[in-house]
Amino acid sequence: MITEFYEKLAKLAVNYALDVKKGQRVAVVGPSIAEGLFQAIYVEVLKAGGHALVVPQIEGAQELLYKYGSEEQLLYINDAQKIVINEYDCLISIFADYNPKKLSLIDPKIIAKVKGSPENAKLMMTYMKRYADGELNWVIVPFPCHSFAQEAEMDLFSYSEFVRKALQLDKEDPVKEWKEVEKKQDKIVEILDKVDKIQVLGEDTDLTLSVKGRKWINCCGHNNLPDGEVYTAPLEDSVNGHIRFTYPGIYQGKEIENIYLEFKDGKVIKAIANKAEDLLQEIVGIKNADTLGEFAVGTNYGITKFTKNMLFDEKIGGTLHCALGAGPPETGSKNHCAIHWDILKDMTLPDSKIIADGKVIYEEGQWKI
Repeated sequence: MITEFYEKLAKLAVNYALDVKKGQRVAVVGPSIAEGLFQAIYVEVLKAGGHALVVPQIEGAQELLYKYGSEEQLLYINDAQKIVINEYDCLISIFADYNPKKLSLIDPKIIAKVKGSPENAKLMMTYMKRYADGELNWVIVPFPCHSFAQEAEMDLFSYSEFVRKALQLDKEDPVKEWKEVEKKQDKIVEILDKVDKIQVLGEDTDLTLSVKGRKWINCCGHNNLPDGEVYTAPLEDSVNGHIRFTYPGIYQGKEIENIYLEFKDGKVIKAIANKAEDLLQEIVGIKNADTLGEFAVGTNYGITKFTKNMLFDEKIGGTLHCALGAGPPETGSKNHCAIHWDILKDMTLPDSKIIADGKVIYEEGQWKI
């Protein structure tokens, strides 16, 4: 059933984030529990004159593949997925899950091998390049579900309201609100585009990186809903020092706690964690996943709670996040990898700073520019 919430979110995704045009091919993928949102998006794509491919994913399919699939089957990428990434104009990913812990019993080595396969890496870079070239527009939209509410330690009603406010769907004109975000962040990006060197100071953290010549991106509702961040990609060999991430890294539903990374000349030389360190080691062992592909600052101060859902968490105002692996080509990144894994750090703690070319531009969770 299409509710008012689904209808407003579908309009925001199809008409604002993607601005779907007549004749465009639009793939809509996500778990089948999001039936009402699928229907609402389908309606809006039809109204815009697009051709929608609706791909609901069946509960248990991924777990069964890992449990019973051969290595050949695990590494196989079906033709439909390739066609969408290589040829379609738009991709809408509905973000929800039946069970975020569904792969908890799978050997981290197997997950890393699948995610880090050459075919996955090739598909990932095609996806990112087509987006950078303006050939493939994409947006991720959330579907409030029981499993995510449980992860966030909320009931479903409270979680749904949290999602609604984060998307600014509680406002009279959500599109106007996101355009205001774009305008404010344009000013920040304009300054950051002129920066050469970044230093991050904080709890058990002293990290330096160069962003000289790299482009900063203003995230204001065109790809992620909700949104609110500015990001770039460091020069691949420029990252040095160490950083401790305050929040657990979530990878395939598994939590890696108290992550500490040391870098030298752009490469991770030490990676430790208090929980699931074996998985962390497998991740950094994936080709080029030992390199930072993204450096970003969250700007959405309306998201105040860590929910173990990176679609929301990486946008939290007062945080920064780094991604190991593939760098967005639109920033000028040259790091090619099969994964792009975001990890989050609280920057509201005392003495937390971001310094740009010797000047403090961000301190204890607030911009100084």
